[in-house]
Amino acid sequence: MAPDRHGRDVPDSSHDEAADRPPRPLGSRAPRFVKASRPLHLSWQVGVFAVGLAIVGAGIVLLPLPGPGWLVIFGGMAVWATEFIWAQLILRWTKRKVTEAAHRAMDPKVRRRNTAMLTIGLLVIAAGVGLWVSNFGIRMPWQVG
Repeated sequence: MAPDRHGRDVPDSSHDEAADRPPRPLGSRAPRFVKASRPLHLSWQVGVFAVGLAIVGAGIVLLPLPGPGWLVIFGGMAVWATEFIWAQLILRWTKRKVTEAAHRAMDPKVRRRNTAMLTIGLLVIAAGVGLWVSNFGIRMPWQVG
């Protein structure tokens, strides 16, 4: 427990139980009977790669379309990470960067700056729309012609 700005005891949100655990060892997560046979393990890896590739491909297709493209891509990376060390390392790096960005985004100074920038941006857009309307007026599409 840590005191907040009003002196009340609140749970310490900066403590993360997952950070206390050592990271899982790198390597294949295939069942033992699959790892025991080299041809079976190679087939397993080809299957995992194909499934991961299909998921990542679907995510890439969803990037310009409405849908959770990045989420699907990271899901495909998670599938690959069950078998390939390179995908495990990329996924660990991505998780670390996302966690760091989330902590930075919750910083009060950063939040104030972002709010100020959003307000300024909205004012500039409103001024531009007002200028456009004052010069050209508003014509509905069904009134054109």
